[in-house]
Amino acid sequence: MSTYAIGDVQGCYTAFRKLLDLVYFDPGHDKLWLVGDIVNRGPESLEMLRFVKQSGDAVITVLGNHDLHLLMVNAGIARCDKGDTIQSIFNAPDREELLFWLRNQQLFYNKGEYAMVHAGLLPAWSVPKAAKLAQEVESALRRDDYQKIFSQLYGNEPDYWQDSWTGAERLRVIINAMTRMRACSPDGHMNFSYKGPLQTVPAGYMPWFDVPHRASLDSTIICGHWSALGLYTTDRVVALDSGCVWNGQLSAMRLEDRKVFQIPCDKEIMIGC
Repeated sequence: MSTYAIGDVQGCYTAFRKLLDLVYFDPGHDKLWLVGDIVNRGPESLEMLRFVKQSGDAVITVLGNHDLHLLMVNAGIARCDKGDTIQSIFNAPDREELLFWLRNQQLFYNKGEYAMVHAGLLPAWSVPKAAKLAQEVESALRRDDYQKIFSQLYGNEPDYWQDSWTGAERLRVIINAMTRMRACSPDGHMNFSYKGPLQTVPAGYMPWFDVPHRASLDSTIICGHWSALGLYTTDRVVALDSGCVWNGQLSAMRLEDRKVFQIPCDKEIMIGC
């Protein structure tokens, strides 16, 4: 059995299936870990969502910011942005079934030496603490009144963590860190506007994974979200978003030996929201 972690697919289902063929993925024996953003911006969000849902235990995915955006639009809290490609999901006969399944996925996953999150972890969060915080968000997303909760989750403030946060503020910080963060200050203040390459991180900030003595250093964190960073691996971080939807590559790592597999992603016609 092999476990393959794969970067942001964002609706590029054709490229995704080519990558599975490249690694000879066998759903009867192998596992896939997806770092989130399985939908949006690419042309085949519906196909991708259906595949992951139908794959059962063979695939584990965590929620990314684009996945949450889809749920927010469906709940009437957000509008489609220019470049969104999620209308096919809203038109699908199995729309409600698909979106209910997505709303019940995890925000964070860990097993053995690895932990997986879409964007990152704040410096004060150990892996066990991150798992508990993620469960708070997951429980809120699964409630019958989830639309009310969604209406309170957008925003950039607070941009740091403290244990005393409660209610919507607490959930917002957890979601923003785990699905949106790229850089933060050494004391954990997040910068949400920065999207550039590693070499141009603004003064006073650093990549979240470079903060000295962060509490999650005892695990290797698998993440995505930062396409300008590209494929980036160290002993303690595996960043797999290599910009497939931006004509880059789709990347996978076999966790047993950390071998990397990549395929080029050709530009395809987008179908807007």
